[in-house]
Amino acid sequence: MYLYLNEVPRALYLVTSQQDERQGRPSRALVFRAAQGRTSQAVVEFLPKDEIDLSNAMKLTDRIVKGCLGLISVSGDLFLAVIVSSTEVGNIRPSASQAESIAKIHEVAFYSLTSAAWDDTISTNEAFGGHAFPDTDDYREPYPPPNSAGPSILEHPCAPLAKIISTGTFYYALEPYWDLSSRLSQRLERDQAAARDVGTYDERFVWNEYIARSLLDFRDRLDPAERADLDHCQFIVLAIQGYVGVFTLPLPAPPTNGSPIVATVTLISRLGWKRAGTRFNTRGVDDDGNCANFVETETIFSTDQHCFSYVQVRGSVPLFWEQQGLQTFGQKIQITRPHASQPAFERHFAHLSEEYGLVHAINLLGTKENEATLTNAYERSLRNAPELFAGNVNFTNFDFHHMVRMHGHDAIFQIFRRIDSVVDSIDKSGFTMADASTCEIITQQKGVFRTNCLDCLDRTNFVQDIISRIMLEQYLSLIRREWLHSGTLWSYHRELWAENGDALSRIYAGTGALNTSFTRSGKRTLAGISFSAQPPDPKIELLAGVLSDATKSVSRAYINNFQDKAKQVAIDVFLGNLSTQEQVTIFDPIHDLVNDALNRRLGEYSTTQPCTIFAGTWNLNGRPPSSESLLPWLFPRNNVPDPDILVLGFQEIVPLTAQQIVQTDPEKRRVWETKIVTTLARRPDPKSEYILLRSHQLVGTALLVLVKKELTAVIRNVEAASHKTGLRGMSGNKGAVGIRLDYYDTNFCFITAHLAAGHSNVEERNMDYKTITNGLHFLRGKTIDSHQNVIWLADTNYRIDLHNEHVRYLAQTDDYDALLAADQLKQVMDARGAFTGYTEGPLLFRPTYKYDLGTDNYDSSEKYRIPAWTDRILYKGDTLDLSVYSRAELKGSDHRPVFALFRAQVRIVDHALRSALARVLFENVTSTAPGEKLDEKLASLTFSSDGASDLPPPSSDNAAWWNDADHPNGVVPPERLTDVPPQSLARPYNPFDSPTDSPLSSSPSSSEEELYQALSLQAPIIPEPAQAPIARRAPPPPPLRSTKPHTLEQQSSPQ
Repeated sequence: MYLYLNEVPRALYLVTSQQDERQGRPSRALVFRAAQGRTSQAVVEFLPKDEIDLSNAMKLTDRIVKGCLGLISVSGDLFLAVIVSSTEVGNIRPSASQAESIAKIHEVAFYSLTSAAWDDTISTNEAFGGHAFPDTDDYREPYPPPNSAGPSILEHPCAPLAKIISTGTFYYALEPYWDLSSRLSQRLERDQAAARDVGTYDERFVWNEYIARSLLDFRDRLDPAERADLDHCQFIVLAIQGYVGVFTLPLPAPPTNGSPIVATVTLISRLGWKRAGTRFNTRGVDDDGNCANFVETETIFSTDQHCFSYVQVRGSVPLFWEQQGLQTFGQKIQITRPHASQPAFERHFAHLSEEYGLVHAINLLGTKENEATLTNAYERSLRNAPELFAGNVNFTNFDFHHMVRMHGHDAIFQIFRRIDSVVDSIDKSGFTMADASTCEIITQQKGVFRTNCLDCLDRTNFVQDIISRIMLEQYLSLIRREWLHSGTLWSYHRELWAENGDALSRIYAGTGALNTSFTRSGKRTLAGISFSAQPPDPKIELLAGVLSDATKSVSRAYINNFQDKAKQVAIDVFLGNLSTQEQVTIFDPIHDLVNDALNRRLGEYSTTQPCTIFAGTWNLNGRPPSSESLLPWLFPRNNVPDPDILVLGFQEIVPLTAQQIVQTDPEKRRVWETKIVTTLARRPDPKSEYILLRSHQLVGTALLVLVKKELTAVIRNVEAASHKTGLRGMSGNKGAVGIRLDYYDTNFCFITAHLAAGHSNVEERNMDYKTITNGLHFLRGKTIDSHQNVIWLADTNYRIDLHNEHVRYLAQTDDYDALLAADQLKQVMDARGAFTGYTEGPLLFRPTYKYDLGTDNYDSSEKYRIPAWTDRILYKGDTLDLSVYSRAELKGSDHRPVFALFRAQVRIVDHALRSALARVLFENVTSTAPGEKLDEKLASLTFSSDGASDLPPPSSDNAAWWNDADHPNGVVPPERLTDVPPQSLARPYNPFDSPTDSPLSSSPSSSEEELYQALSLQAPIIPEPAQAPIARRAPPPPPLRSTKPHTLEQQSSPQ
């Protein structure tokens, strides 16, 4: 097929070629145009080729286009992604009734639907003189810095995406009737219609699903005949990332037949995209149970009689852990949610059990401190879930490095075969075997090995090679024992696994795999010196390959620390993970109307649940915990239910010395964590159990989030980030730490900060705030301001602009109004210099800074600091309702801790109910009465945009639209209710109104849910009498809104 451009109006035509048509493909064209007024919507048509005029169109490329990967919006432009170079890898089942061939993608190009600015800019690898990613370990593509404002003036906006897809690690099926993303047993179990349906695939492994989604939706809306033609043309291509290798070899035939049997051995690795990324940027598990570097690897052996398939998986340790900061050869591992990993851990193994049956986890981590920490946490999580798995999950620790040091690489194969638990799982799980001619499954694999090391690369690949060989030997011993001794077969098998290890390692870590010299040849090499597979001394074998592996390790350290962040951004853009992205849709007025209606009817498929949040901030002045109880701060009110979430921000948790700034000691934070957790557990009459959900530290600034234990299953996507502001962003003595989370379908962001000190440095503090707001980023493009609810709990360091003695006098006499009038933060917020859009509760407590340690006396030292409200809590969010804002009288620091209690409503979306409502709305819109045409009905539903309207003029300060002579004060006399224009009765009904008897017309809660909400409602704080409202010239129109008095419970500091 070829790609043409029509400039006026701008349109792209993907047209079948004469060669395609000679091969039996329909003569068709796929036409793309940008929708007017929207940068993320396209108009697509599937037309016969003879209905389009190409006389004024120009060929965008002389290359044959292999297919379309999808549509994506980048930098305000809409782009079409097409494959312009690929090569066939091979046919994995030559004896099947239809070929199953695979192609490797070498180059893609992105062409704009919206602008001609990029027509002369090369978005493929031609700009780099051929393939951007040669298969050499010492080459790495230059990605732009992740925080750069955008692409350079000469670089195509999609160049980073083109580089990712053009690495030679993306593959697709050459024939449209089979699915590369699914393993053999899945494909053979499907009925004939589903097996040949392009829309049937394993969504875990289709990497371009995000950018192809709009085209797949367009395909689904075609009638069956047109859909079949679209599939036959293969305009839409679904691609996997990973590795595919195919070898064909002759094997001895039975004595009755002299000609050899031709066999095909194939290895397919499918890399999951749901937690995709680079080595140090993507670790562990997410809240949905998706693991980093999750790969399904399938070994296929095919002859003219049978086809063998065996599947294994690998994936990062399924806990919340990460590696932050500069990473070298000593891995700095942090388990970020040690007490809240269990729900995600169980989801991961539940998914594996549902997908594969029995699961045997093989952990190859060693006994070093960091790896041992992960292993212990892994085993602990397994022990905590015995009832979930009921024997479906087995676990084996196998210290790979220790075994190699003791016995050498060549002995691992035999050692592994003697592990009883492994042998037992091999016997139970078996393999898949199918008849080559009928595709009938004879035996089916009933379990899977899940193997991991730290990166799931080198050690994992080595062990998976062993398991694959054991299973293939088991199969061969049943059908043709003499093939067990085929040197060619096992040579190809080793080569495939060595290439597989290199490919997966380049994707995740940037270099080829370590240890592949032994995997490839059964030998290890040192500077060209070859050792046999059985070296005379294990110590000699330890030196083998050291030069190559050392070079790769150094390359990995550089790549992972300095280049992978920008690559991670490009991956997230390709997968649609950035919070600022808008997925491309294809113009469809029906679905647009349905989506608008769904947004308006949110309350019908969602409910809300009350939530209480405690936020506290305290500058510790570098002090450790004292014997003083923290309960007056953490539980300041006896008549208020225990908060669901506790958020604690600390500043100067360590002394701000040069040593701490260079290398922060986390031990002080851990001491405070222990103190807080112990206080919560030992408080009198505890009604709730709390766990530490997440903590994060930047030198002296630390943030802790604790939640009720029962909420860990519904709090997801917990992330932490920090940003330095000291010494112009180079030092962490000042800065901010943020933690964000999703509580059901409502998101929260908590920020603790320590801003610039100094009484007169107001502008520096304002700049710190702006630097933090602009520079603190969470994963996938999320910022502070992209959240629905934000709470700052910080030592803002804003002071009071009055003389020292006057401030002390006003504080002692509790004259807060006079102090507030001179408060720097209030002045800054009024002038919109910082914290614009935020709210703070009334300051009805004394300044919290600075006290003589252990006393109620303000600073009497030589510096004699002016008292100030440096410690503040500010917030924004429609669901946040501040009920308490005060301070606690703890004397363990020169600051007093401040706290706030919030009430909020979190939304719970019933996605199944939403889908059902969408179907009802769609049917209401598309259903027509006898004689009614759908086009005419849709036209009648279109909202007028020409400004013509029979509505009255809008209200003004002097008049209200509803207050006229016929309706004084908006009252309609009863006799006027009969004055209804007859024509209004003939108006068509609202298609988005559900039938009155529809279960979707309202959203009643179940009795259990109503009871739960009734029991969980918080005791309201007794409101003060509301002030009389100020009279306005145009009061709100009827019906009158009922207003609830809103007051704050405040507490002044005691005398």
